[in-house]
Amino acid sequence: MPETASTTESTASAEVIGSAETTGSTEAAGSAESAAAVESAAAVEATETTAPVTSVTSAGPRRALLPALAPLLRTWLPRQRWFAGKGRPVTGFTLESATELLPLDGTGPGLLHLLVRVEQPGRPAGAPADCYQLLLGVRPELPPRLAPALIGRIRQGPLAGRTVYEGLRDPRLAGLLYERLRTPGRTGPLRFHTGTGLPPTLAPRMLDAEQSNSSLVFGESFILKIFRRVSPGANPDLELPLALARAGCARVPAPVAWFEAGAATLGVLQPYLRGSRDGWRLALDALADGREFTTEAHALGRATAEVHLALATALPTERLERDRAASLAAAMGTRLDAAAQAVPALLPYVPGLRAVFAAAGDATGTGRLQRVHGDLHLGQTLRGSDGAWTVIDFEGEPAKPLDERRTSHPPVRDIAGMLRSFDYAARTHQPWNPDWSARCRDAYCAGYAEASGADPRDDPALLRAYETDKAVYEVLYEARHRPDWLPVPMAAIARLATVP
Repeated sequence: MPETASTTESTASAEVIGSAETTGSTEAAGSAESAAAVESAAAVEATETTAPVTSVTSAGPRRALLPALAPLLRTWLPRQRWFAGKGRPVTGFTLESATELLPLDGTGPGLLHLLVRVEQPGRPAGAPADCYQLLLGVRPELPPRLAPALIGRIRQGPLAGRTVYEGLRDPRLAGLLYERLRTPGRTGPLRFHTGTGLPPTLAPRMLDAEQSNSSLVFGESFILKIFRRVSPGANPDLELPLALARAGCARVPAPVAWFEAGAATLGVLQPYLRGSRDGWRLALDALADGREFTTEAHALGRATAEVHLALATALPTERLERDRAASLAAAMGTRLDAAAQAVPALLPYVPGLRAVFAAAGDATGTGRLQRVHGDLHLGQTLRGSDGAWTVIDFEGEPAKPLDERRTSHPPVRDIAGMLRSFDYAARTHQPWNPDWSARCRDAYCAGYAEASGADPRDDPALLRAYETDKAVYEVLYEARHRPDWLPVPMAAIARLATVP
């Protein structure tokens, strides 16, 4: 049954851009209108011609743009790794902004930057629809080398007769984005910031690793992270590395350029650490070779402590009072209840896990709250050829709201994440080697204590609570996405639920 789209003017509810156009979808039996709106490139007759394009960002073409794109996006978006709304139907779109980074003049490729809200059922009452950043290439015909980037061909609206595709996979368009980052200023609602001189004409390549965003490497010298799901407010992946750079912390690559729209961070360019390897892969290699990983874990603990100390210097901190500790513990309990409803295997352990959180809620005010990484694990670390560790990806857990990701926490939140990561690594090796994980955990905490002057094991109730909270999150994630991995966090749940 084909879908039809209708367009109305609306006022944007977001802080990203000030005006919006909306499309809603309804089911219409027997209608062929929307089916004719889009065809695959292979199905279009060779004799078809394309009309000249006027600017799609002017009022008239802008209103017609989203209805023409909507059938394509409804199919294409759910297939993208970074789309957070998988498993829920897409019921409509709202266009927050449209910017031509390369004019769509019909003689060559154009680059269209869009911020689009995606309407889906099931979001919390009062919460805005998720807003996604799209960079669409537009060509009369798509060359074979770009076939994997195809989104579809449009038969109506201002882009009628043209092929739309993932623009970041086109080296010419990706290179244009880099060149735009080299020069500070504005293009429509987009603001570009450059902190240092950047060399011209670096060849781009898109990284294909699975992640919640998209990344481009330029000339093996810089890496640009494009945030796909965007929210008003400074993204921690820009905010925290900038603060660490001001504090003189060398453990994190300093941003060299970035761009924004309104209050939303859209992308960050940082040095690319060529030749480095991530901690997850190094740990798995050590397990496969039967080697210890304690030396690396100890050094990684020192690196984590240095980052925490620099964040505490650069940004405000506060004392962890009993009421705040109780609030953190209550939030953990709420997440446990929701996870147990979704994953019944958790239910037998709920009483023991609640006791873990209750113990953390009785904190006496000896700890501190500060900005932390928020999603620290072995895969968020890189070791260079000189053996030095670097910490990357300060975005936090992408599924959580931006305000929550920018909230201060005890540093043990990051430490707990790394301890869970050692456990995950150990359980990928058969037979499982729990002693390997235990030795890594001890070495990591010892390294952290040497650099910070505070051993995280000296506050076992809080550390245990954060490790438990992380394991509960892992149970929910694995049950939904990787059921074969569910025994890994469930083994940790069984251990943590037994209060010593």
